[in-house]
Amino acid sequence: MPSYTLICPPLDTSPHIARDFVATVLRTLELDGPLVDDAMLCTSELVTNACVHAKGGDGTVLWLLVEEGRLRVVVYDGDENPPVIRELTGETWERGGGRGLYLVDCVTEGRWGHGPDIPYCGPTHPEGKAVWFDLLVDPTVRRPAAP
Repeated sequence: MPSYTLICPPLDTSPHIARDFVATVLRTLELDGPLVDDAMLCTSELVTNACVHAKGGDGTVLWLLVEEGRLRVVVYDGDENPPVIRELTGETWERGGGRGLYLVDCVTEGRWGHGPDIPYCGPTHPEGKAVWFDLLVDPTVRRPAAP
C-alpha cells in the first residue's frame, strides 16, 4: 500500500501543485480514468481551503494513500476550526467561492471528514486538523501497457 507526502507552503500556487502531484502519483500507479479527475478536483478544494482559511503559518501537508479498493487523500493544516459546508444559494454560485466542500461531498458520495487525529505515516504534520476524502479505486481501470 503505497503512500506519498507533499509539503505545501501557504502560497497561491500550492493548490495547483497539489493537483499535479496527485495526478502524477495516480497515473504513475496506472490508475487512470475518472479517478484522476475526481482526485484532482477534491485535492484542489481541500488545499485551497487550507490556504485560504487555515491560519497556521507553516502551510499544509498532503498525504496520499492508495490501498486495495481505496484512495485516501488527507490535508493537514494548522487550524483547529472544523470545515463547514456553506449553504448553497444563487449568490454562492455567482460569487465563485464557498462551494468546495459541497463539491467534495458530491464527488466522494459523502466519503470525507475531518478530525485532529487522523492516522498518518509520514513526516511531522502541522498541529491542527486533518480533512480527508476517500475515492473508490476500480482495479479494472488501468492505463493500457505501453507498446
